[in-house]
Amino acid sequence: MPPLAPYKRELDYSYAPGFFPTIEALTNAPELVRRVLVSTQAAASDGLSRVEALCAGHHIRIETADKALSRLSGKENCFAAAVFTKKWGALSAQGPHLVLHHPSDAGNLGTMLRTALGFGYLDVALIAPCADVFQPHVVRASMGAVFSLRIHEYPDFEQYRASYPTHTLYPFMLKGSVPLAEAAAKPASPFALVFGNEGTGLPDEFLEYGHPVRIPHSHKIDSLNLSVAAAIGMYEMMKEQL
Repeated sequence: MPPLAPYKRELDYSYAPGFFPTIEALTNAPELVRRVLVSTQAAASDGLSRVEALCAGHHIRIETADKALSRLSGKENCFAAAVFTKKWGALSAQGPHLVLHHPSDAGNLGTMLRTALGFGYLDVALIAPCADVFQPHVVRASMGAVFSLRIHEYPDFEQYRASYPTHTLYPFMLKGSVPLAEAAAKPASPFALVFGNEGTGLPDEFLEYGHPVRIPHSHKIDSLNLSVAAAIGMYEMMKEQL
């Protein structure tokens, strides 16, 4: 097998570090998994037993690779990792979309992907420039949710909009917006929730797109963390279907 390189965005493969993300990859996207690395420290664990069974069932190579795991994860306690081929998904034309405009924090991105899966948003659009969804930290923060979602990165918002013109947009911003509860009372179908960058939010041009929404709060803080705001928005807009 060829040697594994430290992760870089330009590679056509990445790593899913940790037993849970590895099991998610093997369960939900086995066709993308090239091989699985395990640590000698994981001997006889339940996680290892599940990984071995899944690898055997899908005829995927599994190998002991302590040094590689330490090097690739940057941690001494990473006991497994799936090596997987990167692949973008085609979003559904009917389902709800989560649109993330220039998200920059890898941890936030991973958390939002896991939350999206939990609340039934299977389609996620990333608007570049943005954090790398295939970066191992994002994959791990998502707890492997990336393998159950259809995710696509667009060079700009206009290309996303041209691809899905029938989705009613709900950009989350303060200017010209209505409270979330009002928008969630009778959401359009299909719809897309649009969230901006952690530091700058959405630019004013989004006032012209769809129905701007805000999440009321006490104003004892300047704003909510992006992943928290996205979680609240996703839940409120889908709670009648959960």
